[in-house]
Amino acid sequence: MSGTRVAVTSRSFSRHPVLRAELAARYPNVTFNDEGLSLKGDALADYLAGHDKAVIALETVDGPLLDRLPDLKVIAKYGVGLDMLDLDAMTARGVSLGWTGGVNKRSVTELVLSFAIALLRHVPAANAEVRSGTWRQHVGRQLTDRTVGIVGCGHVGKDLATVLRALGCRVLAHDIKDFPDFYAAQGVEPVGLEDLLRTADVVTLHLPLDASTRGILSADRLALLRPDAILINTARGGLVDEAMLKAMLLDGRLAGAAFDVFATEPPEDAALIALPNFLATPHIGGSAEEAILAMGRAAIAGLDRFGDPHTVAKS
Repeated sequence: MSGTRVAVTSRSFSRHPVLRAELAARYPNVTFNDEGLSLKGDALADYLAGHDKAVIALETVDGPLLDRLPDLKVIAKYGVGLDMLDLDAMTARGVSLGWTGGVNKRSVTELVLSFAIALLRHVPAANAEVRSGTWRQHVGRQLTDRTVGIVGCGHVGKDLATVLRALGCRVLAHDIKDFPDFYAAQGVEPVGLEDLLRTADVVTLHLPLDASTRGILSADRLALLRPDAILINTARGGLVDEAMLKAMLLDGRLAGAAFDVFATEPPEDAALIALPNFLATPHIGGSAEEAILAMGRAAIAGLDRFGDPHTVAKS
């Protein structure tokens, strides 16, 4: 493998000493993103030019980009989302995909739990008041025994469901696929999306972003949420009508929301971010040390274990 040229676009991978050492031990000829560049368009094409394989994070890979990279034969995905990769374009150009789903699931699960507890207990608002000199107790609600609706019961959804059940929560799940054995074993109730939205105390999204899911929580569907409900999105931006969400948070039609992902990142709606019942983080669902190591090692393995993009994506 000494002659194989590998490029790593991810900044967190590039600055991780263990991942650097493990990749370099397998592939001595590696270009790391040591300058911390945000790569897109011409800059991404120039960076990847002349490389046989690449470790890609959140960069957009499409047909026009691949047309400029005739040497590139394998893309290993650092992270679990595939919405930035044009799988059709990769297949048409003979570019293989190395990917493992679910490697950061516990990291995302724990962030969801922290969001849910923080909002149910009014932690952001209480913290802001204490910092401003106000000392008053907020009466919140426990997550234990709440009804939680999971929209998308893939790797993260299943992991979250098992933890929520251990907390005594009633767990509802909606997915286009059926998982009867998992549902039965964990006591999860499969329901339609609209019923889930009407019923749950906490609704949490765990969907990929594609043509079928973009805008899935439209204004009409958001209006089905209970006024005392909490909405959490740690999946992908673009799933939720953010303008409607802001209006509902402002006028009391929704108790709170927490987003780790946005349609545009960084988010441009300063008024939404400033709301006391809205909690925002900068796409950190997989940014636990343990998850970074797991995602990085999966990407390294993907440089050698790869296949047709569509087949791999369904695995």
